[in-house]
Amino acid sequence: MRRSGRRGHRVLTAFAVVGLAPAALAACGATPEEPRPSPSSTGIRTLSPLPAPPTPPATGRLFADMRQSSLDVALGQMQVWVRNDTLHDLRPTRIVYTDGRFSRPLPATRLREIPSRHERGFPIALPARPRCGSEATHGTLELWYDGHHDTLRVSDETDVPGRFLEARCQELAVAGVARLSWADHVRVEDRDGQPVGVLRLLIRPSGRGDSQLRIETISGTPMISTAGGEAWRPDLTVRSTDPPSHLDLEMQPARCDDHVFMEGGGSTAFKTSVTVDGRPATVLLRMSGPGAAQAIAYVREACGKE
Repeated sequence: MRRSGRRGHRVLTAFAVVGLAPAALAACGATPEEPRPSPSSTGIRTLSPLPAPPTPPATGRLFADMRQSSLDVALGQMQVWVRNDTLHDLRPTRIVYTDGRFSRPLPATRLREIPSRHERGFPIALPARPRCGSEATHGTLELWYDGHHDTLRVSDETDVPGRFLEARCQELAVAGVARLSWADHVRVEDRDGQPVGVLRLLIRPSGRGDSQLRIETISGTPMISTAGGEAWRPDLTVRSTDPPSHLDLEMQPARCDDHVFMEGGGSTAFKTSVTVDGRPATVLLRMSGPGAAQAIAYVREACGKE
């Protein structure tokens, strides 16, 4: 009976302790549960966004610079960009670019409003026959708008006209011996169940003079490659008095990822190294629209994208 009484006494004591309030527990020497920290008191620093840098005041001036994208190259144009750093919108009525490397001033197109503190690009068609061998100059832009006429010096870090001049003059030198172009049709042959594309390079000698053209290498593109992945090496010599001929080149896809089909004008433009009467030159041979469409269709078929 005594044992039973002592066990009951311990049970009652335990219940009594559990039922004590926190203040009573503190008085008895027990440690109450620590309060949980709030999310704002965890000690993790929060970063406030930095204030945007202040916009510098308008200079009240107009600025011009020359640019050229790969698409511009394919379209035979460059673009002059005009920045309107004034507090007023302006609408150009005429824009003309003047450069000593061209025989005449070149007009810009797609004229439209230039809002205040904004810039707009205006395409300029490049001439078929620039002044080959002319010295480098700084182009200027004449701008007519809202009864005003301004002349701006054109900034051009990459020398767009100079690069065009070099490339176009080399094309003219090659064309003086023979015209090189791609056929509009791409032949597809079956080789052991695999489609093999065949490009045809048309060679039409000029019939003038007694010059000589040697086709040394033709590089692939981001989309089109040779079977071995290296450049084609025709090592073909053509004289300006030769009859027309052609050169067939087997090709395969260089890549099959979807991005290759979103390439710009360079996907069917082939860098070709030649010599004209012993002088080295490099020309970019672009396929026509119909030929490029057939080349892309072949690559899609060979990649299983059809």
